[in-house]
Amino acid sequence: MNKIKMSLVAALAAAAATTGANAGPLDTILSNPKLDVELRPRYEAVDDGNPATKDASALTVRTTIGVQAGLLGVDGLNAQLEATSVDNFGLVADYAPERSGYAKVADPTQTRMNQANISYSANGFVGILGRKMVTLDNHRFIGNVGWRQMPQTYDLAAAIYNGVENLSLLGAYVTRVNQVTGSVVDTGTVLLHASYKVMPELTLTAYDYMVQNFADHIGIRATGKVKLDAATLKYEAEYAMQNDPTMDDSNDPNLAMLKAIGAPAATYNDPANIKQDANYYKIAVDAMASGFTVGVGYEVLSERGSGANAFYTPLATLHAMNGWADVFLGGTPDEGLVDMTLKLGYNAGEFGKIVGIYHNFSSDVDNANGDNDLGSEIDVAYKYKINKGLGLLLKGAWYTAGDASFKDQNGNPKYNDTTKYWVQLDYKFHAEL
Repeated sequence: MNKIKMSLVAALAAAAATTGANAGPLDTILSNPKLDVELRPRYEAVDDGNPATKDASALTVRTTIGVQAGLLGVDGLNAQLEATSVDNFGLVADYAPERSGYAKVADPTQTRMNQANISYSANGFVGILGRKMVTLDNHRFIGNVGWRQMPQTYDLAAAIYNGVENLSLLGAYVTRVNQVTGSVVDTGTVLLHASYKVMPELTLTAYDYMVQNFADHIGIRATGKVKLDAATLKYEAEYAMQNDPTMDDSNDPNLAMLKAIGAPAATYNDPANIKQDANYYKIAVDAMASGFTVGVGYEVLSERGSGANAFYTPLATLHAMNGWADVFLGGTPDEGLVDMTLKLGYNAGEFGKIVGIYHNFSSDVDNANGDNDLGSEIDVAYKYKINKGLGLLLKGAWYTAGDASFKDQNGNPKYNDTTKYWVQLDYKFHAEL
């Protein structure tokens, strides 16, 4: 079975090797090929605090091979192919979905053509058609979920314009989201993004992400760095609101799925009746000096208000947002989520980097019992560069649950004490053939 699953990656590797020197007639089709290879073995252990599941252990390997090349000898015309395989080789596979009864690790065995696109660039314009990995800003709204072994990618048509100094414009129409677990979501989502660097200390970004049959995400973001005598300050401030979806489709199969899982009726009735009324804001500041980083942050994902859902970002890299234990990965509580963070890090140069983050979670409004404590979490990571292409990551997350009055739909505590840790090696190779 593994041989079959790896065939896509192996075929792409063979094609890359053939496309190099002495390729003959291929030179007229593909030019200046570039090869990228990644091998990322990782061990993950999960204790999700659920008495109904056993602790999970997973040893998985990401194998990615990608090729980029000029196409047909036309200046600015390029093609990209990238295949990824996720395997556990049956060595350590005590995790759901590979085995029932265990805690979940979202790295099922699978193989997929992750990126396959054609692009054309000229005079500051870039057009892209096909399957592409997309990340915008800090991944809060649009991300590739690169932490999981199979990244999230998008089937899209996109146009980017960088022809004016300090200005970047993007518009994209997404027809499919290829999720990390192997599932695909057909959609008709529009992404609009504009960024302008006003000065070295200030970049302003505005966006409207119209996610079909969910919500429009309209927001503004300010980021920058300010150099002081003794330190450098890095800041971000952001506000967004979710409105009723502009893009709707009553034939969307996801509506039937929402009905089947018991979602609120407003989410699966006639899309014209889908209501969303939620807000988001974040303020964060990091101070860096002599290798140390100290940071504070305050982020609010509001309660549902008069809409169907609390503020939620379904296309984000959520693992990077509200704690590495991924307790809130399945959705923002109906009462909303407030995340106050403290961060301390140190860059020891050739000896690696270490960072610790403390999260204090509470709800935006009290629940029916008058409670608002959603727990706390400590995250720690150490990253070390072994050599030019090989890196080591040691990482852990410890979540402590808050008020037990927050219940799931079965009346059980919605959040449990959770512990996760990871040991990962990451090898990357790049060559111009």
